[in-house]
Amino acid sequence: MSAFTSSSESNMYVYQSYNGTHYGLMKGPAYTPPSGLIRDPSILKHTDGMYYVTYTTNWEGNTIGFARSTDRVNWTFLRNVTLPVTNLQNTWAPEWFKDSDGSVNIIVSLRTTGATNFTPHVIKAQNSSLSAWSAPVPLAGLSPNYIDTFIVKLGSTYHAFTKNETTKYIEYATSSSLTGPYTFRGTGDWAGWGNWVEGPALYQLDDGTWRILFDGYTVAKYYYSDSTNTFASWSARKELPTLTGFVRHLTVLKETGQPGDIRRLQSFNFQTRFARHYNYQARIDTNVTPGEDSQFRIVPGLADSNAISFESVNFPGHFLRHDSFLLVLAKNDGTSQFKQDATFRDVPGLANSSWYSYQSYNLPDRYIRHYDYVLRVDPITTSVEKADATFQEVTP
Repeated sequence: MSAFTSSSESNMYVYQSYNGTHYGLMKGPAYTPPSGLIRDPSILKHTDGMYYVTYTTNWEGNTIGFARSTDRVNWTFLRNVTLPVTNLQNTWAPEWFKDSDGSVNIIVSLRTTGATNFTPHVIKAQNSSLSAWSAPVPLAGLSPNYIDTFIVKLGSTYHAFTKNETTKYIEYATSSSLTGPYTFRGTGDWAGWGNWVEGPALYQLDDGTWRILFDGYTVAKYYYSDSTNTFASWSARKELPTLTGFVRHLTVLKETGQPGDIRRLQSFNFQTRFARHYNYQARIDTNVTPGEDSQFRIVPGLADSNAISFESVNFPGHFLRHDSFLLVLAKNDGTSQFKQDATFRDVPGLANSSWYSYQSYNLPDRYIRHYDYVLRVDPITTSVEKADATFQEVTP
């Protein structure tokens, strides 16, 4: 996820999530342009394997900005592109749209000097380096006065979610062509999100549900809402956990093939209990609520890729580590000490070789075990200790 924030219009923050709901900070600020603003940053992964953001460069002007990254964390300014429109006064909210024919497009809201209304336009990349662009073409039917247009294509139909800048509702239109004409399918408070909202961004969850995120900019809240019937109806809006009130006009890039599987760790001798974090303390509990507190992504070890580390699903960037022999959930501070404390070797279970035990990387005489339901790293000798130190990895 790329976003600017309520604390600065000149810095971009980057977050990641494993479930589309809980986002952890990868880096913030991750990018500051050489001049101007970075409002409304939209992120794309291109065919060259690089990540690109395009963004609003200022409240007034005729340019959009571009930056590039190999890892989503470290960004390099590329250029500002001037849109060839006479008397162009406002150039807002550029949003990537990759069409099914492979073409790369940007939807952008334009207003000329003396005009009252905004009109969404599309520009198309003229080369693979994204350095040359077509002249803007208006999206027919999205008028008068629409901004922040986000488009997804399903089959042969283009679905546009766009803010009515007059009524302040996010409305919905479809077309058989990217440039329109669009026909409105939902106007006013059709989805129940209320008005004075903007910056819609959509992505599809693994179960097929569509999710829309949008900015409640007058109340400093960020919302999401889900549709399980392809936009016909939507769930009541909810605030985006932890980030509501801080991020502004974000865009989400969904990627697959990330390393690591999501698992729960079931206790060998208390099989109704699973490892979880609670107030950043690791323990084993029954009936864990919320269930995501007991889900961890098992990734290559932070200190040794031949070992493993346990990353929280609902606190991305936070890992189980030992601290004074207690197992805790803590944010990766990048230090060698943290990486070693958060790395474990998975070995055949000490009580049952078909299960697992987890040997500390930097305290190899100690293993993860529970004691009074609290997880810690201890030397293991007795049969009870071996049972306490044995777990099964279970798919949630």
